[in-house]
Amino acid sequence: MRPDKRPRSQRREFDVTEPLDPDVYHGLAGVRLAMRRFLSFSEAALSEVGVTSQQYQALLVIKIAASGSIMMRELAEQMLLQPNGAVQLVNRLEAAGLAIRIPSPEDKRSVLIGLTELGEELLERLARIHLKGMFENEKLLVESLRRLRRLSRSD
Repeated sequence: MRPDKRPRSQRREFDVTEPLDPDVYHGLAGVRLAMRRFLSFSEAALSEVGVTSQQYQALLVIKIAASGSIMMRELAEQMLLQPNGAVQLVNRLEAAGLAIRIPSPEDKRSVLIGLTELGEELLERLARIHLKGMFENEKLLVESLRRLRRLSRSD
């Protein structure tokens, strides 16, 4: 393992030879609480429109692809799925009218996945809802991360 050459003040690590400061646990608990609150909020919002968390993540991944479409292989990698799992996910998105398969102009054996107009509209609506939910937990998350950053710099 290579030594970290960054100045100590920029490192985000804790000395493994020293016991952790009890405040570390408070910071970690705060981060996890903020994440759990957001995930609970997200699941409820997605459930209302009949979209799973995995489908929403796929819509986000497709949307941020450089060309607005993504190869199935890349989608699988971004989603941490096996290729057949990505195919099944795209099948469900396509059946819901949210995504479309587009023949690849570079490779006739490949297809690109893009969003339909309905997929674009739903994604924008869900993104706005999710932004609101994230900002509701912003204070707890920021305070917890600051605590952990401060503790990681002190020795």
